[in-house]
Amino acid sequence: MTAVGIDAIEVWTGNLKLDLPGTFAPQKGEDPEKYTKGLGLNASSFPDSYEDIVTMAANAAHRLMERKGLEPDDIGRIDVATESAFDNSKPVSTYVAGCLEQVFDGDFHHANKGERKFACIAGTQSLDDAYNWIKAGRNRGRAALVIATDTALYARGDAGEATQGAGAVAMLITEEPGLVELSTEQGYGSADETDFLKPNQQFPSVDGKRSVKVYLARMREALEDYESVAGDVHPDDLAFIPFHTPFPGMVRKAGLLGYRHITRDTAIEDDLAEEIGRQPRAEAFDDEESYHDALREYMDALKGTERYREWYAQTIDPTLEVSREVGNWYTGSVHLARTSALKHALEAGRDLAGETLLVGSYGSGAQAEIHAETVCDGWEAEIEALNVDEQLAARYDMSWADYEQIHDAHNHDMDVDVEEFTAPDAEFVFDGWGRMGERKYRYVD
Repeated sequence: MTAVGIDAIEVWTGNLKLDLPGTFAPQKGEDPEKYTKGLGLNASSFPDSYEDIVTMAANAAHRLMERKGLEPDDIGRIDVATESAFDNSKPVSTYVAGCLEQVFDGDFHHANKGERKFACIAGTQSLDDAYNWIKAGRNRGRAALVIATDTALYARGDAGEATQGAGAVAMLITEEPGLVELSTEQGYGSADETDFLKPNQQFPSVDGKRSVKVYLARMREALEDYESVAGDVHPDDLAFIPFHTPFPGMVRKAGLLGYRHITRDTAIEDDLAEEIGRQPRAEAFDDEESYHDALREYMDALKGTERYREWYAQTIDPTLEVSREVGNWYTGSVHLARTSALKHALEAGRDLAGETLLVGSYGSGAQAEIHAETVCDGWEAEIEALNVDEQLAARYDMSWADYEQIHDAHNHDMDVDVEEFTAPDAEFVFDGWGRMGERKYRYVD
């Protein structure tokens, strides 16, 4: 059976940086540790005045194609996932293709193009679409280009303002991939929810406490559904678990919930029972409230055990290293988490070939998906080619006044001209408006 998966990946972060403990916290009159320890964030990335979801997507895709020696004829479809789209008809993928045609010979006229929307899970759904397209034999030997790109801005003063971020992740989906092979098995948890939405508005409306509960509930459902087709998941079988990461603090909750679930009825639960007792079973309680109180008490105890802390440090914490420096990338978030984990393994000299990642994607509204990925031989070369650290170091560190200006510049309800803070170099830039209100782009050498 032919393997299908991610052959290569590229990341493009916004060119600006907001220091959360050093710049944001003092303006809010908050303890810096509210952000670094509570949310788990050090900084957020932002687009400069000449950047947007198209430029970031096109820049990531351009670097990927150049590195892999690809031409437009090698690409059979371009799928862009975003929840920051600015047109209700023309997909972002057409803009991206137009940008790339400025720098490559040939065109993408025979590539299928589309745009996916389901909050933050749309990037994984686009990955699934590309996988199915290749598995169905409709690709004619060509690869798919899947790009997750977002500018995750919140209204000024909103509780989510500290979690903002901007960037793009481009992925090449092929047969016999060089990075990870995707599993056939998937699990879903989905329900009609209103935890986070944007009804014809740029900035989200968020019910924060409900959003956390919905995220965890859908993840649990998806894991149970995945196990119904793939078999029980055991913590010792997983190298890393990349989760959708709106902020690392959310993943701490998901990791604990997941660990409790996958250690239930295992030798690990038996070992832990000597220290904190066995997990509560619903049938042992007279009512649901008492059962949930007992569960919370068990989870609090589990979180403090050395066994859990070591597992979390090895399996989940490495997936958060890049996110801590860039904030939430919406559709790109879980794919950035995968990248962060593989980058960590490369730097540690760990041989991951043949090992398993369990990927937990989520989108508000709401849906979670769980699938497995097997790391391919030669994965090191693909991760070694990334320049994530260089991009992060090169960002312009904004003052509070700079941040206020750039936030206004990207606010669709405001007409503000802001001088760029950085000089574009070998990248696509926004270049004004066309006669029908379309956005125009050019490549700057």
